[in-house]
Amino acid sequence: MRLRPKIRAEIALLAMTFLWGGTFPIVKIGMNYVSPVFLVAIRFVIATIVLLLFFRKRIFPIPRPAVIKGCVLSLFLFLGFVAQNIGLTITTASKSAFITGMMVVFVPLLQFVIERRLPKIGNLVGVAIVAAGLWFLTAPVGAGLNAGDALTLCCALLFGVYIVYLDIISREMTPIQLMFLQMSVTALFAVVATALFETPVFRWSAEGVGAIVYLTFLATMLTTYVQTKYQKETTPTRAVVIFSIEPVIASVCAALILGEQLGALGVVGGGLIIAGVLLSELSDNIPILSRSFGGVS
Repeated sequence: MRLRPKIRAEIALLAMTFLWGGTFPIVKIGMNYVSPVFLVAIRFVIATIVLLLFFRKRIFPIPRPAVIKGCVLSLFLFLGFVAQNIGLTITTASKSAFITGMMVVFVPLLQFVIERRLPKIGNLVGVAIVAAGLWFLTAPVGAGLNAGDALTLCCALLFGVYIVYLDIISREMTPIQLMFLQMSVTALFAVVATALFETPVFRWSAEGVGAIVYLTFLATMLTTYVQTKYQKETTPTRAVVIFSIEPVIASVCAALILGEQLGALGVVGGGLIIAGVLLSELSDNIPILSRSFGGVS
């Protein structure tokens, strides 16, 4: 029995989410050997070269208007990855994953800003619950929101913009063309940023090379292709509900690989963040919460 396109797409996005979840501890390991912005540059330069070697005939020509829009999309992707990487040098992989997961709460708010769609009451309630969860997650020992947490929060906002904008432009070119634009333009941004703002560090090791291979081929090329190809078959809301399990996967991976523990209040905070995300995104099925903030259903 053949699966409907929407179901097939959501299964693909779920598999992609498992790969994403593994990136948090892997990036943490990789940055023991490679500086944060340079790591982004390596990931995307290698991905660009591979795409050119194997898919050149399917990439060109790219419509000129699509190039401009792809560059804008890539800017959000680049800034999001840089904020996340630098944040991970300061905070834990588990906390980073839960805070990054807040991007799904930002999506309905960003849809209002970008597409003029009013957020629903459920979205706003979800934001309030997520805010409470963030407090528990970042202040279990009275340390408050540290710089790494703040950078990761910026990352979540940037990835939220990326999700909304991807939904807008993904139908204007083929998945492989959009993937190439994202890889190549992000690589360009990262190379320039490394040259201008960072002293590149790279130390050879089996762990470091393994991290780069995982991040480049699985967590960058494969996941970007899957998201570019399949997200348009569902809605941004349903996509982000699927993405909301990423922090749970990341926390399990961080515990197994890095030995990280969130602690009791951290677990409460992470649980509240996921609850707020799910309430926000499933509020369409709850009559009271499905009304728009302006009072119109």
